Amino acid sequence: MADHLAKPSEEEKACGKRQRWIELVESELLPGLTLTSEQPHNPVVVHRYPKPWRLVGAGNYAGVFAHPSYPDRVVKVYAPGREGLEEEAEVYRRLGKHPAFSECLHVGDVYLVLRRLSGVTLYDCVRRAIPIPRQVIEDIDDALAYAVQKGLYPHDVHGKNVMMKDGRGIVVDVSDFLRKEPCSMWNDLKKAYDLLYIPPLRRVPIPEFILNAVRIGYRMWKKPARN
Repeated sequence: MADHLAKPSEEEKACGKRQRWIELVESELLPGLTLTSEQPHNPVVVHRYPKPWRLVGAGNYAGVFAHPSYPDRVVKVYAPGREGLEEEAEVYRRLGKHPAFSECLHVGDVYLVLRRLSGVTLYDCVRRAIPIPRQVIEDIDDALAYAVQKGLYPHDVHGKNVMMKDGRGIVVDVSDFLRKEPCSMWNDLKKAYDLLYIPPLRRVPIPEFILNAVRIGYRMWKKPARN
């Protein structure tokens, strides 16, 4: 009788929560979601998604969504025709637990469930004139060095893929960390931080159209190096 009335263990509660989340994703989010990848170097386009789900962001491969009942996690849904889900899951497997990275909690057919990270991207810090302390840059440097130790190749690390939370640096997107070709984005961003991010500039919001122009110009400048 005592065994019958025993309370569920923490592990059982966690398993139940995980199963409810998977059912919510597969019965509610995916059937009501339409997203497409229209250009390979631009974010996917999210045409519709069901309430009360919220669009957190969109990258070149996938859209990221959150549900108010589960504030500690997000689901990353890959657009039709975009590959890389298995590779990203492998990246998270190698990273394990690290304070500067998320964790993969579940792998579905077209989606990943990830521990949710919060903060402000360095892109938005510049746009909104939020000062970026040097500690943030050092944290991201250390995190990328850790990834290299795990046999990974940090790639596509730019202002929209790294965040600041309580003055510390976080790496948001690791989807390309199995690509072996060299990528200088993070080193170039650090050079810009050292050369251009002077105190007067830190207090001046930079309009988004200027930041987008810089992004496009940077891509055009770096394109010959990839050919």
